[in-house]
Amino acid sequence: MIQKGNAWKYGSNIDTDLLAPISALTAAKPEEQYVQCLQDVDPNFAKSCQVGDVFVAEDNLGIGSSREWAPQYLRSCGIRVILAKSFARIFYRNCFNLAVPALVCTETHKISMGDELEVDMEKGVVRNLTKGEEYACDTVPAHLMEMVNDGGLMEHLKKRFKKAS
Repeated sequence: MIQKGNAWKYGSNIDTDLLAPISALTAAKPEEQYVQCLQDVDPNFAKSCQVGDVFVAEDNLGIGSSREWAPQYLRSCGIRVILAKSFARIFYRNCFNLAVPALVCTETHKISMGDELEVDMEKGVVRNLTKGEEYACDTVPAHLMEMVNDGGLMEHLKKRFKKAS
């Protein structure tokens, strides 16, 4: 699977409280909650992000609480793949559970905000079309890619149990 989009680049230690602030959970309608994603870091993120864009961070992305809303809010903003040097483990799994592939890429420091990226998840290659560079990243294991393609963990399980019955 190849995903092409613009980079939304942030630093290290972006925690789930920034991605999904507790104040968002009190929004009147669930579809309005995600607009508060990263509001304390980048107030324009949720309004400006486009479907297909790539979230890029440095170390320790998703530290903090185990809020599964964090990757869900990123997906609701349009993010379709996440690159970081390292992830909090529960955040990493929640990303796949919610159909947002998360890939370890040790060269995220070379990516700038707004760079046009093409991420080949099967080959483990990030092409920076803006800079004409390529970076290695982890590939997505087949069982996790299948879950992403099915729409996340719940849809994947529904599909598997339907086949079994």
